[in-house]
Amino acid sequence: MVLHLQKLSVGSENIDTLRDWQKVMVRRRIKKGLSPHHQHVTRMTPKRAEALLDGGSIYWVIKGLILCRNPLVALEETRTADGRKACAIIMDAKIIPVVPTPKRPFQGWRYLKAEDAPEDLKSIGDTLNLPPHLRAKLVDLGAW
Repeated sequence: MVLHLQKLSVGSENIDTLRDWQKVMVRRRIKKGLSPHHQHVTRMTPKRAEALLDGGSIYWVIKGLILCRNPLVALEETRTADGRKACAIIMDAKIIPVVPTPKRPFQGWRYLKAEDAPEDLKSIGDTLNLPPHLRAKLVDLGAW
């Protein structure tokens, strides 16, 4: 059974600023001889790794809305700068926009069931290319 993660993208203004940040991080990984994936390091290792790696993604919450996702590639044990155990969440560098979905703030990451995950915009035929805040307003109005 597929399971996803959701995470606040602190400091991101929109999908473009998240994409720019991830590009910088991928370039740093490549310079170190690592794979061309984005990596997010967290203190806690997800216990349900098998379900996450069975087609799961990390869904990014930006300014109170789930706006996009990165497919998960791997979960790797790593160490923080001060030597503590941590988990590197390795994900595909491709960002996939999703139907904007309101989400209250939370700390760390949370599991997200597949049936509760927002649909990809392409899967519902988003040809309007609307800004995320207008998409979110349409969702709130029940028009999406």
